[in-house]
Amino acid sequence: MAKTAAKTKETPARPRVKGSKTDVSKQVKIKKVSRAVTRLVEPGSQVDCMHCDERVKFQAKMRHQQVICNVYEKNKWIRVEHFHADCYKKAKQPFGKPID
Repeated sequence: MAKTAAKTKETPARPRVKGSKTDVSKQVKIKKVSRAVTRLVEPGSQVDCMHCDERVKFQAKMRHQQVICNVYEKNKWIRVEHFHADCYKKAKQPFGKPID
């Protein structure tokens, strides 16, 4: 039985053009800022509200909403904070208007 060599198709390397999307010499640094989003409270939620210190609870008949905030300090992620939707408004939206 004769062995046949597997045919491989080589693709030529693309030249990197300065300033193009493939140029790695200029990487864009994105500033990471704290942000807030509004989400429904999920079953089994085990978090406390940062404003009132009460549990953010799931209730089947009541579709409560919570605000979840990713907190960054000095461009580095530090923690996640949870709020009742009403408590976030009472706290004067410390991480900006929540994204829905």
